[in-house]
Amino acid sequence: MVAMCSCEISNQPQRLSRCGINKTAVHEGDAIEGDREKRALAITISYVTVPPIIALLMFALINSTVSTGLSFVALMLLTIFFAVLMPLSILIIWARRTHAPDLDISGMTERSQPLLVATTSFFFGTVVLLLIRAPVLTTTIMLGYSVGTLFIFFVNLRWKISAHAMGIAGPTVVLLFVFGPWGVLLGLLLPLVIWSRVYLKKHTLAQALAGSVAGFVLAAFGLWLVFVYSAPFAAH
Repeated sequence: MVAMCSCEISNQPQRLSRCGINKTAVHEGDAIEGDREKRALAITISYVTVPPIIALLMFALINSTVSTGLSFVALMLLTIFFAVLMPLSILIIWARRTHAPDLDISGMTERSQPLLVATTSFFFGTVVLLLIRAPVLTTTIMLGYSVGTLFIFFVNLRWKISAHAMGIAGPTVVLLFVFGPWGVLLGLLLPLVIWSRVYLKKHTLAQALAGSVAGFVLAAFGLWLVFVYSAPFAAH
């Protein structure tokens, strides 16, 4: 029976030919399905590693080491507002205003204003933390986010450096500084982030790697600078 051709597919090319099955089409279909799965994975990685989400994780870990009880709650509320809610809100609002398909805001010109608003939010967060005499480490990290975001803004005027990669690399340095080798756990996400950003064509490999290097260097230099120069004052 002819119907049997469709359900009894052997490895013989002539049988495949008689059944009207194009092996090339089958392989192309598998490739398309594989691409869909990769794209879905890349999108998921990009969404869960958006810088404000990583900032939330890092501040929660850092604040738990420098405060307890009500002071921890107060620190978390302040850092969440200035480092998470404000930057994330401007991303969502700006994505809607520019009709962006996602939160990436891919165009360099479209990124400028959200970056400036985020920089301002981090700066005011730093001022508030200084006024309430928050722990030096928490204040330093907030200042680091302000400086780092401003750095991205200026680079972005000419070149689209990866904020995602920078947002993993910088916090990894901070966690290494505080928790030692355990900080590497966050850094394990960096190759995945680089892959996802390049795969989705949001950045070139050079832009993703540049973001990683900038994050490492700025965070390390910032921590060194603040704690070296604040040590004499802390001793008095």
